[in-house]
Amino acid sequence: MSTLEFNQLLLGNSDFLNPFAITLTRDKESAKDLVQETMYKAIANSEKYNNGTNIKAWLYTIMRNIFINNYRKKTKQQVVFDSTPNDFLLDYNQSSISNLAESAMRLKEIHEAIHYLPTIFKDPFVLYFDGYKYHEIAGMLHEPLGTIKSRIHFARKLLKKKITRY
Repeated sequence: MSTLEFNQLLLGNSDFLNPFAITLTRDKESAKDLVQETMYKAIANSEKYNNGTNIKAWLYTIMRNIFINNYRKKTKQQVVFDSTPNDFLLDYNQSSISNLAESAMRLKEIHEAIHYLPTIFKDPFVLYFDGYKYHEIAGMLHEPLGTIKSRIHFARKLLKKKITRY
């Protein structure tokens, strides 16, 4: 199929993209951008289109994938909208200063609570806390997997009761 034939096929079947884009974005301007990007990707990847394939389904797939990728990018960006008169976008990756004394007190309280756990619960919990998987802990302690899971569960419950929240 020649480039001219592909472009005519693309333009002839592009009218249905607008309603689908509005459904995805729920915004007319974003929908226009999505349609435009879809058409660009379709033209850029015209060699991947197999003649006789359903062009509408192919374009729907391109549009859906672009929308999903853009959505994922937006969720990974931690941007906060500043409501000052200039309406700047600020990068949210600002570091905060933590209170080391409070952290040290909490850590000490956690270690004490773990230390006073009954040995039957403490041993599997400490191994789990150190990063071992359930089945590895079961092998090390020569106990069934279900027993290890329940002991770690009960250790967590006991720790929740002992550790106070500030």
